[in-house]
Amino acid sequence: MSPPRNKPAVLVGMSGGVDSSVTAAILKRRGFNVVGGFIKNWSDSKDLWTGECNWRGERRDAIRVAAQLGIPVLTFDFETEYRRRVLKDFFSCYEAGGTPNPDVLCNEMIKFGLFFEAAKDLRMDFVATGHYARIRRDPDGVAHLRRGSDPEKDQSYFLYRVPQDALKQTLFPIGHLRKAAVRSLAKQWKLPVAAKPDSQGICFVGKLDLAEFLRKKIPSRPGRIVNPDGDPLGRHDGLDQYTIGQRAGIRVSRGGKAWYVAGKDLKRNELLVVPSDDHPLLYRTSAVLHDLRWTRGAAPTMPLRGDVQVRYRQPPVRAVLTPGTKKGTVHVEFDAPVKAVAAGQSAVIYRGKECLGGGVIG
Repeated sequence: MSPPRNKPAVLVGMSGGVDSSVTAAILKRRGFNVVGGFIKNWSDSKDLWTGECNWRGERRDAIRVAAQLGIPVLTFDFETEYRRRVLKDFFSCYEAGGTPNPDVLCNEMIKFGLFFEAAKDLRMDFVATGHYARIRRDPDGVAHLRRGSDPEKDQSYFLYRVPQDALKQTLFPIGHLRKAAVRSLAKQWKLPVAAKPDSQGICFVGKLDLAEFLRKKIPSRPGRIVNPDGDPLGRHDGLDQYTIGQRAGIRVSRGGKAWYVAGKDLKRNELLVVPSDDHPLLYRTSAVLHDLRWTRGAAPTMPLRGDVQVRYRQPPVRAVLTPGTKKGTVHVEFDAPVKAVAAGQSAVIYRGKECLGGGVIG
């Protein structure tokens, strides 16, 4: 289906949620030729109450909104590629002792990869999503990814791997709004999902506990939990079940105090824990990033001074970036020690409100 060319055409990623529904409504009101696109990534998880596959309910909500807006909806089945490009890396990272971020990979590989390519095949002028982020375009056409206006909802962290060619043809219509304003618009326009709660957690885990989900592919490998002196405190079920800085779920037998994960020894299969959440071993003054991506398409000049965010919602820290000792890596020296820097997570680099790119923490 190719849209008529009398007005700009946009393929909107419609997930069945409030944000993407308002996104489609805004663009329709602005005069775009809007086509909804529902992406099916996963079909295993089921709704707790209905027993129905989650994606069917989400698609039904997207269709209801589209019907009210008077726009068509196409369904894109990317499940096979999602399992190959996102889930495989998810399990591999956990098995190697890291903590991956599947939302980051999904944006790169699926939403601004396969979905973007589908939009081009359909001769669309733009793609649009309900992300809380903004884009500023230079006169020469370069697209600059910027933080969303709502500091509580900003999602630029998850978008640092989106390539420049996709950013140039991407719209984030709610990036300048706060969440409360988006909900208000949904109610004002009487969208069927106006009161729908936000989705939580990882889509493919569904109602399962993450530890239970990981056991589907990663066998249990029990080992010792030790303190910084090497004293045994208990047993773990597998290093994949823990991430740096974590408190919950650590079963130790000594002292009745709270313990926090500070490290993993893969060779010894030991989990290192410390007795307080401000212990020095929880902090790092530097990190090495690999698998780098730059939103403008080319790496910035180094040394580079900027703000580095090592987790979603964690405040960014001033740092100096220099080329790493290994090709294709960047060394980050933080101005102040940073807590819970976890291998496998993304470190995202900002200059003011602009997201320059980032990489995976080694």
